[in-house]
Amino acid sequence: MKRRVLVVAALIERGDEVLVARRKPVGERANLWEFPGGKVEAEEGERAALARELREELGVRVQVGELYARVEHPYPDVQVELALYRASLHGGQEPRPLAAQEIRWAKRRELPGLPFCEADVPLLVRVAEEG
Repeated sequence: MKRRVLVVAALIERGDEVLVARRKPVGERANLWEFPGGKVEAEEGERAALARELREELGVRVQVGELYARVEHPYPDVQVELALYRASLHGGQEPRPLAAQEIRWAKRRELPGLPFCEADVPLLVRVAEEG
C-alpha cells in the first residue's frame, strides 16, 4: 500500500500571469515546475498549511481563498491528493525562492508547455484557458 500525502498549493495570479516554482535539482521530481505549496502536517488544516508553506518557501503572507480544484495522482512512490486554492499576496510583497530553485510569473498560455509535476498537469489546461 502506497503512502498517501495531502498537498496544498496556491494559484496566485497577477494579471495574465500565475506564480510557479521550480523544484530543486535534487530529490523527488527534481527540476519540475509546480504551483507553490507543500504537505499538510498532522493536525493542520489545509488553508493554515498553505499559509505556512508559502511563508516558509516564498517569504510571503497570503490570504487563502476558495478551493480551485482537487486532484489525485499516483506516483510510483506515493499517492498524492493535491488541493489547489486561490490565494493573494498581502500588499506589495514580492515572493522569493527560499525553498525552490527558481520562481517566476508565467503567462497562462505558457503553463502547458512547462515541464510540471504530473499531479499538476490536469490543472494546467483549466488555468491556462481562464486567461
